[in-house]
Amino acid sequence: MHLNELKVLHVSELLKQAEALEIDNASRMRKQELMFALIKKRAKAGEQVFADGVLEILPDGFGFLRNPDTSYTASTDDIYISPSQVRRFNLHTGDMIEGEVRIPKDGE
Repeated sequence: MHLNELKVLHVSELLKQAEALEIDNASRMRKQELMFALIKKRAKAGEQVFADGVLEILPDGFGFLRNPDTSYTASTDDIYISPSQVRRFNLHTGDMIEGEVRIPKDGE
């Protein structure tokens, strides 16, 4: 599954998917919460989740994948890229990246 597939869906379609996956309190969730719950449930079931974006590296060495839907500005949909990943792959601000994402661990 690709994150962009969920972003284009209407909330009603996300709700149908959430109900099919038996996600609790889905009817009370906002679109972003529904998308995260769906991704989390699918990832826990072993399904791969992919996303893409343009990398912005911050002064502390970590970065975020920004999206054209938000004019490349910071948003809650941004995907965190650790400093070790930035160094390992010699990444730079402006790089277009696509890859598999993982669900944040508790406390992240």
